[in-house]
Amino acid sequence: MEYYNYIKALHLIFIVTWFAGLFYIPRLFIYHIEASQKPSPDKEILTTQLKLMTKRLWNIITWPSAILSTIFAIWLLVIQPIWLTEPWMLVKLGFVVLLFLYHLKSHQIFKQLQRDEVNYTSRFMRIWNEGATLILFAVVFLVILKSAFNWIFGVVGIIVLGILLMLGIRLYRRIQQKNPNA
Repeated sequence: MEYYNYIKALHLIFIVTWFAGLFYIPRLFIYHIEASQKPSPDKEILTTQLKLMTKRLWNIITWPSAILSTIFAIWLLVIQPIWLTEPWMLVKLGFVVLLFLYHLKSHQIFKQLQRDEVNYTSRFMRIWNEGATLILFAVVFLVILKSAFNWIFGVVGIIVLGILLMLGIRLYRRIQQKNPNA
């Protein structure tokens, strides 16, 4: 039991690095998609560099962090199985499943872009970029409040945040249309 806090600290550290990867990877996807629309030789130079950057981020930081945070999470639940009887934990695990689905879909997009298959717009990727943020908000509220009911207030906040993010994306697009260097 004395090592519980060490395991918890490691779990949190790898959650932070996992989310760092999940926050940055869609941004690299956006740059890759936009680079694919440029004329030669810019297109080839940029996409080659972005593929390398994305590959390093995904394989050296994001995937290992996802795996290690999961290992430490399971370890924590083995030490404290009582958490699995708490309704808030079950809801949190539901969001964790959503996080893994987000991660796996991002992996699919990663693989497509590594093959130079551009199946999404940069606008879609800007919206996709907010998925990890919404999941993070929900999980943090659940863990801090430890209530399967009170997290609803957090989700309402998430919805408001989502609306604000969408408005921010639209505003940024308008600014970018007026000034492409913004």
